[in-house]
Amino acid sequence: MVSDVQPPSQDRVRGASLGLPAAGPGALATFGSRVGAFCIDALGSALVAGLFTAPDLPGNWALVAFAAITVLTLMAFGQTPGMRLLGLRLAHPRPGERLAPWRAAVRTALLCLLVPALVVDADGRGLHDRLTDTAVVKD
Repeated sequence: MVSDVQPPSQDRVRGASLGLPAAGPGALATFGSRVGAFCIDALGSALVAGLFTAPDLPGNWALVAFAAITVLTLMAFGQTPGMRLLGLRLAHPRPGERLAPWRAAVRTALLCLLVPALVVDADGRGLHDRLTDTAVVKD
C-alpha cells in the first residue's frame, strides 16, 4: 500500500519562511557568527566603560556602554561594530530604511538580558529578533 503522506522534510532552508536566500548576502547569519559579533561588542563596550572607571573595573557600566553603542550603531548604520567586523548586518521589515529607535531599543534591552537571544526558532532567530521583526544576515 502506497501512502500519499510525505514525512516532514529535513532539508528545510533556514530563512525561507522570511523570504531570505539560503546562502550568500542576505542569508541568515549562523549562530556562531552572531555570538562572535556579540563577544566583540561586549569586549569593546567593556574597554570603553573602562576608560571612564579606570583604575577600577567597569562592572555594570560595561552593560550601559553596550546598550548605548548597540542602539546608536544599529540606528545609524544597521550594524554594530562586531557585526561590521564579521560581515553581518541587521535586516528589518522595510529594507533600505534605518532601524526605528523603538526596534533598536527593545532588541538591545532583550539582548542585554541574554536569555531571549538564546531562545531560537526553526530559522535560528533569537526571541529578541522575532519580537522586533528583525534578523541578523550576512552582509
